[in-house]
Amino acid sequence: MSKVLIIEDDLSIGEMMSIYLYEEGYQVMRAENGRQGETLFRDFNPDVIVLDIMLPDVDGIQLCTYFRTASTIPILMVSAKSEVSDRIKGLQTGADDYLCKPFSMRELAARVQALLRRSTAFAHVAAAAEPSTNQVVYLDLEKRCLFVHNKLIETTFSEFEIMKLLWQNQGRVYSREELLNRVRGFDSYVTERAIDVHIANLRKKLETDPKEPKYIKTVWGVGYKFLLN
Repeated sequence: MSKVLIIEDDLSIGEMMSIYLYEEGYQVMRAENGRQGETLFRDFNPDVIVLDIMLPDVDGIQLCTYFRTASTIPILMVSAKSEVSDRIKGLQTGADDYLCKPFSMRELAARVQALLRRSTAFAHVAAAAEPSTNQVVYLDLEKRCLFVHNKLIETTFSEFEIMKLLWQNQGRVYSREELLNRVRGFDSYVTERAIDVHIANLRKKLETDPKEPKYIKTVWGVGYKFLLN
């Protein structure tokens, strides 16, 4: 049984999420503030975190950063803030998905299930033998895995889709709009600015110096391209 930690200070919303996910077969614990969330994170050892960005004692963005530095478990950020800048900030601090209030419990469950499925698939591949290849960057398209120097690198769904397109078409320049169309439907609130965030995150995972990228190049005024040589 997968374990879900909900950090939500609104009593009615928190209870509603807890009951619905419990009835969906999850083991659920809920914290009403950030400090309690930190304690449950250590003691409950959840498989996924549903984190409200607006908490009474701790900023949800800061808490997300703390969780991400301590663990790679999926984080679903929820908030009444629907501005693009807020969603971008959530992605930049390590959230795997962002759900704007109000939302249906059915959508919440679907998002949690998708995050857990991806996390489980990654864990299974990580336990298997890593491929031996001379390529610095290699994608296993069947298993949806990214390897850098034969080391398995975890990616979000959208990051992998972008990397797949660039890797399969080395040297071709893709505009933000083209990359946007690639991931549209997977990111509910994807924007051209979000594409820049995904690229920045991929560079952190691929590049020795993300500020001077060797592989994912910016073509100023146009978009991005990928080069191995």
